[in-house]
Amino acid sequence: MASGEWALAEQQFRQALKLKSEFSEAWTNLGYVRCKVGDANEAEQCYRKAMTLSAHLEEPHLLLGVLLMNLRRFTESEQSYRDYLKQHPESAAAWSNLGVLLACLKREPEAEQCYRTALAHDPSFKKASFSLSYILLRQERFEEAWRCLEDRWLYPVFEQHFRFGRWGGEPLDGKSVIIGFEAGHGDMIFYGRYVAALKAQGVRNLALICHPGLKRLFETLDGVDTLYSYTESVPVSGWDYWTPPMSLPYYFQTRPDTIPATVPYLHAEPGLVEKWKAELPRAALRVGLVWKGSASFENDDQRSLSSLNDLAPLGAVQGVHFVSLQKGQGEADALQPPAGLILQDLGSRVTDFADTAAIIQQLDLVITVDTAVAHLAGAMGIPCWVLLPDFKTDWRWAKERSDSLWYPKHMRLFRQPPGGGWSPVVSSVLDALSALKSGRNSLTD
Repeated sequence: MASGEWALAEQQFRQALKLKSEFSEAWTNLGYVRCKVGDANEAEQCYRKAMTLSAHLEEPHLLLGVLLMNLRRFTESEQSYRDYLKQHPESAAAWSNLGVLLACLKREPEAEQCYRTALAHDPSFKKASFSLSYILLRQERFEEAWRCLEDRWLYPVFEQHFRFGRWGGEPLDGKSVIIGFEAGHGDMIFYGRYVAALKAQGVRNLALICHPGLKRLFETLDGVDTLYSYTESVPVSGWDYWTPPMSLPYYFQTRPDTIPATVPYLHAEPGLVEKWKAELPRAALRVGLVWKGSASFENDDQRSLSSLNDLAPLGAVQGVHFVSLQKGQGEADALQPPAGLILQDLGSRVTDFADTAAIIQQLDLVITVDTAVAHLAGAMGIPCWVLLPDFKTDWRWAKERSDSLWYPKHMRLFRQPPGGGWSPVVSSVLDALSALKSGRNSLTD
């Protein structure tokens, strides 16, 4: 199970249960395996069996609560946690999990209290502190938020690899620093803004490790002296400090009024711009579209559209040339766009984010779900309309804003109504696009 060999793990747990049918831990583990392979029904049955056998056992209660939340059976999930907490009010993990559920339901004051209760019972329970950071970040309470975000995880790979220490806020004048990679492509683009901040502190030599698909793009990131893909060999020494990118806001004491928000800080490579220029027709309004993110993202079923068909109403706006920037999941949709939506497919020919940047540079507007392309357009200073889910909205888009502190002047946010649904969002985008085409408002109105 630990190595992800689900079929073999399931075989062993079932054999264990043949030997001892009341083995509650084996029922719990079998439920976890069944959940991992997509069998939510049997997973639930296994968890409930384990709970019946050992009411005191914490793990099946926690896993059942998570399963029910992911199935959007929110009331049952909450009741499951609260039932357990009545008997075990000291359980930091249960308080923390209940907080996650309440945060997803936008009951943030209650969620915050749950996290703080968990930490009161166990100050070392970092999952609660890490989860609390997302509420605080969403509310732009940055001072405590960045400190809590530091409790997210350890970095054994970097600590074991490098023969020098992690930066902890020490003076940087004349020093050399390497930034490690962390999270996804969009996160690396987002935190790339701090390269200029490091250079402003007097960093003499700055290196950065990134995803392979970002390497050509990050060659345009001002201030980076050496660039590595994480698939390449990185020296074990040669710098004074290493740092994960998500720690930079903490050490730079970023507040809403001190966000490094000077854009553009990423650029398209001129040679690639020329390459793609010939592919794009001269049109009154050129608009890029992205309707899906990576399927591996935990909230992808909420942040991605079901298909390109959801954007079909946009085809009613005359004089707009739509360009598909879709890569990976959903890419095939561009080959057969819905009737009325005239779409040029370029995404299938893109090799990395440098290509995407070169195309975006020549567009008037990008309309995208919350994925890396939104951060790329924002970092390049290209007008971008971002379609946001109601459930588990990323903290960077705050709570109710229609603009972005992180990408000012160039970004507009379109949010699902309470309870979700993309039709109202697409309708609002259609109205905005129609108004833009008729000259009644600007890209960011």
